[in-house]
Amino acid sequence: MVRVSIDADFPTYPSGLRLDDRKVVVVGGGHVAQRRIPGLIAVGARVYVVSPHVTPAIEGLVQGGEVRWAGRGFDEADLEDAWYVIAATDDLATNERISAESDRRRIFCVRADDATKATAWTPAVGRHSGVTIAVQSNREPRRTAAVRDEILAAMREGKIGLEHQGERTAGVVLVGGGPGDPDLISVAGRKALTEADVVVADRLAPRELLGELSPDVELIDVAKLPRGRSAQQAEINRVIVARALEGKRVVRFKGGDNFVFGRGYEEVIACRAAGVPVTVIPGISSPIAVPAHAGIPVTHRGVTHEFTVISGHLPPGHPESLVNWPAVAQLTGTVILMMAVQNAPAIAAVLIEGGRPADTPVAVVCDGTMPEERTVLSTLGSLATDLETEQVKPPAIIVIGAVVAVAHPERFGG
Repeated sequence: MVRVSIDADFPTYPSGLRLDDRKVVVVGGGHVAQRRIPGLIAVGARVYVVSPHVTPAIEGLVQGGEVRWAGRGFDEADLEDAWYVIAATDDLATNERISAESDRRRIFCVRADDATKATAWTPAVGRHSGVTIAVQSNREPRRTAAVRDEILAAMREGKIGLEHQGERTAGVVLVGGGPGDPDLISVAGRKALTEADVVVADRLAPRELLGELSPDVELIDVAKLPRGRSAQQAEINRVIVARALEGKRVVRFKGGDNFVFGRGYEEVIACRAAGVPVTVIPGISSPIAVPAHAGIPVTHRGVTHEFTVISGHLPPGHPESLVNWPAVAQLTGTVILMMAVQNAPAIAAVLIEGGRPADTPVAVVCDGTMPEERTVLSTLGSLATDLETEQVKPPAIIVIGAVVAVAHPERFGG
């Protein structure tokens, strides 16, 4: 654990508590307790809540068997066999009683109302790559959290922490980079990039993150590999397996999610066949994230209870297409098309032919989550014309259905 202390007036002794399978009493069932309890559960504590009432979130933890709850006021006997106590009621007299009884029993007690009367303080905690960061300040919670966040951000970006030290195993990690904005990659995905020896990147992977790689990391741009989908994928499989067999840590870096039209499982199969360890870090998938970023819900209560994501890289009627377009036309929910800009006019025509109304609202979100993002509004009947007029180019996500009218009532009178 790394501890940073800026508590000049009330110096404290740093220590890490092992609370696994130990009783921790939380007196109070409000929002302070709600914030503290998950961290206690995460380290294996046996959490015992005492309060006449609790928040719905705490009640859910009780129903799930993760904490015990005594639905009444505090009693000194509640501290029997306790190792740690949090006094989080809104009643000063009760908190004083808890403090006094904790002192008598020599149990460390956190006071949510007055830290100067407590025997323990709760630091701002964060974790990254097996390191726990705990920051305390002199009763300045915003400053404490800000310092913690700055340290964690620096560690995640590889600026501190000596990320290449320690146990590192050879193998392949498939990382979904999200819809494009580098801030939308997961913490686990960013961590994997800092630990890589080799990064094999797609064209749609968040490119700004590649500039943060250490100079000694080998970067392989698969957009420059031999053309042809099958040939290219075979070469990607060969490269990631070969580098891993050389004893290197390989990150296969994709846009979106590895398993949503990303051919990621083909890479998993190739690694397993070669005896190469492979793990997967999911990414935020663009067919949901991009509409959301553009302010369009893919479902909405009372409007649609379903959404369907379809690859439109092949036109209707293509012999290799596996999409039953007449059946899609009969769906009443949201239809989301990926890789479909070129074939969108043909798809719109077959949907109308299959029974979807020509005035069905359509939104085309171009360059989703990126600075140049824009949304083109249309209908199935006018989609072909609007795509040409607006000069829409890939990448774009096409959203078809009533949810577009929900998001844009000024255009569709929803």
